Amino acid sequence: MRAIIFDQPGGPEVLKLGEWQDAVADKGELLVKVHASAINRADTLQRRGKYPVPPGASPLLGLEMAGEVIGLGEGVDKWKIGDRVCGLLGGGGHAELVNIHQDMCMAIPKDMSYESAAAIPEVFLTAYQALFWLAEIKKNDHILIHAGASGVGTAAIQLAKLMDAHVFVTASSPKHDLCRTLGAELCVDYRTQDFHLEVMQQTKRRGVDIIIDFVAGPYFQRNLDSLALDGRMVMLSLLGGGKPDHTDLASILRKRLKIVGSTLRSRTHDYKVELTQGFYKFAWGEFENGHLKPVIDRVMDWSEIVEAHKLMEENKNAGKIVLKVS
Repeated sequence: MRAIIFDQPGGPEVLKLGEWQDAVADKGELLVKVHASAINRADTLQRRGKYPVPPGASPLLGLEMAGEVIGLGEGVDKWKIGDRVCGLLGGGGHAELVNIHQDMCMAIPKDMSYESAAAIPEVFLTAYQALFWLAEIKKNDHILIHAGASGVGTAAIQLAKLMDAHVFVTASSPKHDLCRTLGAELCVDYRTQDFHLEVMQQTKRRGVDIIIDFVAGPYFQRNLDSLALDGRMVMLSLLGGGKPDHTDLASILRKRLKIVGSTLRSRTHDYKVELTQGFYKFAWGEFENGHLKPVIDRVMDWSEIVEAHKLMEENKNAGKIVLKVS
């Protein structure tokens, strides 16, 4: 089969469309013809040699896919040939074929394209895990979402609004309109404004209940300062570095803060199955009725993979960059 491959770590230019051994459906798995996949930050890190592939996962890039079932492994009883499915992967989505356990698949809504479906699994499952499982979101919580126009950010805004939350985001000014359209009440330009000052003014010095953070080091102290009593912070990445510029830990005790770090790719199979099925039960009807939608910056042919990685690393996308597997 054809797949996106690279021979050695490096910049986007190391990526190419090449040949790889065919995927095979094992016991309990589906063999899926991939029609669309999407790029995530983890793909760019893996390409640079900074994200080791979890044991047992495909070494190919691509953490999500949408496609058509063309083969059934032994014991599959929930799907049939021809079903349209999407799902989260440990790797391998940037290929013509992929094998995925039947319990990890979600049925693509009748009127949804493969490209739209491919933009759902990784970012919405990550956002759902962060908000509902880790931060334990409640009705009317005040939430600060950093990188609000990213794939996970746009998913988190929408999921939070389903809980009638008050959503604040950081993003560059050109991306504010998108965030407001999705439901953000306050948009802070991280380049020219101090999000802590803006949040405290907006909340009348109370602070927010939840922070979803990808930046880490440079934001850590201001995040602590921005949290309300019994606030919760979920850290999903270290884009700004892993070492805080300055940290006063007293507020963690004084405000009874909870700080949780999480990744999704390295979670156990059972964890990911439970997460997928919980998310599907909670949210899938909202995709079908239009209350939730994947936010897509652009759809590109997978032959344009080098340019697609450049766009992500230059932060030029608002929402997902989707690859059409042609």
